[in-house]
Amino acid sequence: MMLQDRFWEQKSLRQMNDQEWEALCDGCGKCCLHKLEDEDDGEIYYTDVACKLLDITTCQCNDYPNRLQQVPGCLQLTPDADDVFEWLPSSCAYRLLREGKPLPSWHHLMSGKADSIHKARRSIRRRSVSEQVVDPDEMEMHIIGWID
Repeated sequence: MMLQDRFWEQKSLRQMNDQEWEALCDGCGKCCLHKLEDEDDGEIYYTDVACKLLDITTCQCNDYPNRLQQVPGCLQLTPDADDVFEWLPSSCAYRLLREGKPLPSWHHLMSGKADSIHKARRSIRRRSVSEQVVDPDEMEMHIIGWID
């Protein structure tokens, strides 16, 4: 099935079919980074620690169809999952469209190139580590400030 040209400008997130919804993902991998929430003020802090299923070279999930069963804390993003959007980075296509903002020029749907996100250094490629090599008690030492 071919995607309609600039479908994201003509449909709301709720109106998109599965193929359109999945095509919005820019492949940055930021949603697969562990986040810490401050208990006092609710502030969310990103770490450079990626989920065990994320291939940190390609920024793709190694078992996307079964990720929710394998990773209990994995968040499933749907148009109605209001509580999940706040956990997404401000550069996420889903969040941008939900907020009525345009897709950035480096997004693959704008550039026509799947690797434009990596060339623009907007992904976690070469900037993260797998949770398999990080002691959970040291997660705070991995808080980063380069997420947007």
